Amino acid sequence: MLRGTARGSAGAGSLLFMVALAFTLSTLCLATVTAREFFMESTDTEILDFLLHKSRYDKRIRPPDKDGPVRVNVSVLLLSLSSPDESSLNYEVEFLLNQQWQDPRLKHDDNGRYDYLSGMHHLDDIWLPDTYFIMRGEFKHNLSHTIALKIFRGGKVSYSVRRYLVLSCEGNLNQFPFDDPFCTFSMESISYEQKDLTYLWLNNSASDNGKSLAKSKQLRALNAYMIMNRTEICEDSFFWRGNYSCLKVDLQFSRDDAFYFSTVFFPGIVLVTSSFITFWLEWNAVPARVMIGVTTMLNFFTTSNSFRGSLPVVSNLHAMNVWDSVCMFFIYVSLLEFVVVNYVGRKRPKHNMAYMPGENAVIQRIPQAIHRIGLSLVSGWVG
Repeated sequence: MLRGTARGSAGAGSLLFMVALAFTLSTLCLATVTAREFFMESTDTEILDFLLHKSRYDKRIRPPDKDGPVRVNVSVLLLSLSSPDESSLNYEVEFLLNQQWQDPRLKHDDNGRYDYLSGMHHLDDIWLPDTYFIMRGEFKHNLSHTIALKIFRGGKVSYSVRRYLVLSCEGNLNQFPFDDPFCTFSMESISYEQKDLTYLWLNNSASDNGKSLAKSKQLRALNAYMIMNRTEICEDSFFWRGNYSCLKVDLQFSRDDAFYFSTVFFPGIVLVTSSFITFWLEWNAVPARVMIGVTTMLNFFTTSNSFRGSLPVVSNLHAMNVWDSVCMFFIYVSLLEFVVVNYVGRKRPKHNMAYMPGENAVIQRIPQAIHRIGLSLVSGWVG
């Protein structure tokens, strides 16, 4: 009898379990059908309100990923490059930063009614990567704002923001203006280590040194001549505060050689060659020699000092100082040559020869030299 009772209890328990399971499945199916109907009948704002409700979504928790860390794909689109001063090492970079990741909690099926849901008004309700920049420079916050926040049916989230950075670059000022300033900045998570969040580059345009940045078709450049850009993953030595995922951007610029040639080098060459005119003047043409020598010296000092005021102040010697020193040396030597020649001409008479103004002293000596050569030949024949 006890066995029959036990068997009856087990059968009743199995029956109750089957009934509960069937009820749960039917409830889930009904909920799925109800949610699908809701997504197909509601507007995009209502769908976002439903998905991001506090009872279903907690922005403080990162998206779950069964494969490990959340993968954030990053791409950078250059919008403008500029330098406030041609001779400075500060470069302003404006770019569009796009980040993409998967959030399974935001999956929905609206039967293709919307290509994506715009979450611009739900920035405070959704989880976003806590990306910050490591760099030498500063931000321009008034030009940094969100452009787009798109949520797709499969749960993919695309977050785009425009940033404006002022980078303090590195340059070899010993070779100024023939140095190539080098700038770099990197992106890293504030609180999530690499086991929780990983950054990956999304750019597909490969170059010889790695992946390069995408450039806008309307890219504007003002006094900024970029010759190289590279995107890469930070080296191990860059992890200064822990094992955090990090991406790095390298930019290399070149200075405008035509500007310096037209402003510095060509005027210097003209002034130096002008000082050489005194070599073709008579040694006793004192007013002309003094005027040319002093004028070229003063003009060179004026142009050099006016341009040197815009150069970076450094304590070491650079190429511009060498150029100025060489030019001043040649101009000073041409002025010194006038003093020496005039002194020698006044102190050492040329064998009582009278020099006529406008005539060349070398030409005047030719007849006397021929006469002496002739006398030497005659004396040789007679002997």
